Amino acid sequence: MIHKKVIALVFISAQISCLVAHADTLFVDANGYTLDVSNKLLHFQAMAIDDAGRVLATGSNAQMKKKYATATQFNLAGKTLLPGLIDAHGHIIELGFAENQLGLRATNNLHEAQQAIAVYTVKYPQHQWLLGGEWNQEIWKLGRFPTAHEIDSVVADRPVWLRRVDGHAGWANTKALLAAGITPTTPDPVGGKIERDANGDATGILVDEAMSLIDRVLPAQNDTERRSALDAALSQMRQVGLTTVHDAGVSAEMDQLYREYATQGKLTTRVYGMISGVDKFFDEVSANGPGPGPLTSWADDKYALRAVKLYSDGALGSRGAALLQPYSDAPQTKGLLFSSDEAMRSMVAKAALKGYQVNVHAIGDAGNRQVIQSFAQLPASADASKLRHRIEHAQVLALSDIPQVAKLNLIPSMQPTHATSDMNMAEDRVGKERIKGAYAWRTFLKQGSKIACGSDFPVENPNPFWGIYAAVSRQDFTQKPDQGWHPEQGMTVIEAFRCFTIDAAYAGHQEKFLGTLEKGKWADFIVVDQDLFKIPVKDIYKTSVLQTWQAGRQVYKK
Repeated sequence: MIHKKVIALVFISAQISCLVAHADTLFVDANGYTLDVSNKLLHFQAMAIDDAGRVLATGSNAQMKKKYATATQFNLAGKTLLPGLIDAHGHIIELGFAENQLGLRATNNLHEAQQAIAVYTVKYPQHQWLLGGEWNQEIWKLGRFPTAHEIDSVVADRPVWLRRVDGHAGWANTKALLAAGITPTTPDPVGGKIERDANGDATGILVDEAMSLIDRVLPAQNDTERRSALDAALSQMRQVGLTTVHDAGVSAEMDQLYREYATQGKLTTRVYGMISGVDKFFDEVSANGPGPGPLTSWADDKYALRAVKLYSDGALGSRGAALLQPYSDAPQTKGLLFSSDEAMRSMVAKAALKGYQVNVHAIGDAGNRQVIQSFAQLPASADASKLRHRIEHAQVLALSDIPQVAKLNLIPSMQPTHATSDMNMAEDRVGKERIKGAYAWRTFLKQGSKIACGSDFPVENPNPFWGIYAAVSRQDFTQKPDQGWHPEQGMTVIEAFRCFTIDAAYAGHQEKFLGTLEKGKWADFIVVDQDLFKIPVKDIYKTSVLQTWQAGRQVYKK
């Protein structure tokens, strides 16, 4: 017979053990920050996560050490801990491929670019085509586009194809033009332009859809190359603290690769995918995919494919963005709409009526108006109040159109570094009046729009702290211009942090399990070397990521 005192001790012991909650890991001595449901910034010293990789609680060291006494402790020695950052618009496979291609971003003039091409040619004698890009004629101060002959003078025996920094124009040498079959009689494709000289000959610059004339004759990427590029991109993303990226253009091949990597635990950055267009792959996946229709989650939320990416126009730098009135610095052109209004409405409706979020690239005010009007005509069952449709870039809008974005519940998906990259030419392109509706973050925030922030990498650097810096300062890294470029449109640090975390998660229908370090959400977080909320604004872009964690598993350590 068990003695009553023993029973009482067992009962008391059980009560005491119940007071000590189970946690797999307890991070202590952290300088932690997260936003809460009301977008208030919360500070904490410790965070407990369970063995599934979800947040249990945050709080003070004393409180959490007592509550989670049995947990394995991880001491952060006062380092700053933040929710993992989210890039709401990037191009993942392109980022990986760019690593081994010729980059001209650092060149200051045409001569430097030609020298870089020459060096690359010698370095890769085995390459059938020489590929790369990131050139910017505005930085070179050419006052014009470069020509095929200016590549020919360096390399004429192999085709060369170099995309502009915005990805909306390409620079080819004569060998590449010949390989594509481009002659004086080749017509401009719909939504594109072949730049020509006074004799009607192609100069070597192909804008927007005209780039497809070259792209269709490029050597096809094979599976090994795609895997290598994905590995390279994942390495870059986790090093800069990106725990989720919205991939703005997923192909059938990449869809399969993402599913495989997610299932095998190799997708160290979560991917929210946008199907590229509404053609064959969309038809296949929307009819026959898991569901069928939108894939909301795969492998513990590591991958989703529930959006579609469309294009309305090109970019400002190449004057392919569609404007309502002519360019201020090129009155002979208004840019290019890629599709008729009817075709755009049809594509938007096709995707939305299948239950997909529709995200449309729009740079110019004419492109943005076309997109807004297309969304306005959707039935209530497929509108943005349910599917959270987005305008990707929302870069230049007529002031009268901006309130329509809020009225229709559209999400402006914007890239802060575009403003600081474009400030050397944007006002020249659109003039002093139209610039009032350009890169207008404060105007959108003031009317209640949630801005999803990204970078559009590899057009821009994937580092999200560069984006936060640009959003707040609207300056380059030398703090120019002095007060910031149109500083009235800048964000606060907390607003910029929000648009790279919880608001970006919302833009991907993922705010219930990503974007903050609240109870029940995935423990996706980063440890950085300085306090984002206390350092001078000029130092934000210098922030270095020391550790990156996905679902409580460390995927990067500096």
